Amino acid sequence: MSSVRVTGHFGEWLQGRLGPDGPVVLVTLPCDALAVEGHRSTSDTFQLIDNGLIGEARAKGFLGDLGGVAKDRVELSADMPLGGGAGASTAALVALAAALGVSVAPEVMAQACRATEGAVDPLMIADPDGCLWASREARVIRRFAPVPDFDIVGGFWGAAHRTEAEDVAFPDVSDLVAFWDRAARTRDRAALAGIASEAARRTTEMRGPSGDPTRELARELGAIGHVRAHTGSARGLVFAPGKVPAGISERLTAEGYQDVLAFATGAAS
Repeated sequence: MSSVRVTGHFGEWLQGRLGPDGPVVLVTLPCDALAVEGHRSTSDTFQLIDNGLIGEARAKGFLGDLGGVAKDRVELSADMPLGGGAGASTAALVALAAALGVSVAPEVMAQACRATEGAVDPLMIADPDGCLWASREARVIRRFAPVPDFDIVGGFWGAAHRTEAEDVAFPDVSDLVAFWDRAARTRDRAALAGIASEAARRTTEMRGPSGDPTRELARELGAIGHVRAHTGSARGLVFAPGKVPAGISERLTAEGYQDVLAFATGAAS
């Protein structure tokens, strides 16, 4: 048996339209605490056990796009919820290919994922948070300087909502993209966290849900910003490294956040 692990993300630093009628773009927030694991074992026919992550018919189509269907059994398991905005769907496809030993260029993997699910997270590229990603086109729009390191504490609040490729009802974030580029180059943590907070605010104002306590909790608990899955239930508070206050996990749990977790993200200073 061979095993692989493909990490997900935890919502996005920012997401929206690149101009009022432009593509849906995002800067993802990598999270190595959440992943899809794949385990391969010998079989005379292709078999997939995945608890609804992909489904065998879609998996065969995906593998066909990558060159063919292997004759082995793969079991996939995710430690993030479907519809949570943590990349379970894309991570599952990448993990399936990796478990079967399929090796292709990231651009090829991205387009195969797009053909299968319509909207794709950039989990197949080496620096997923170092680019502006067009999720419905599965391509890099532009590159950014690496994100500095942050500590994130969050969980899943509200109803799950799986991404629909035809859903493009997001606010214009072209101004935030320009600000992000400058803040990333100067490694300005406060500015980056502020941009993420504004992106989250715009999406919540436009798309809901109502009653989301994340913004107020960020203020109350001394976070420098907050993030969300712009489709999905992931919500997080952003801190400079080493500045997470004691008792925060319990506070989030008391406010109804599920599966509370803490993780570090970004590049070392």
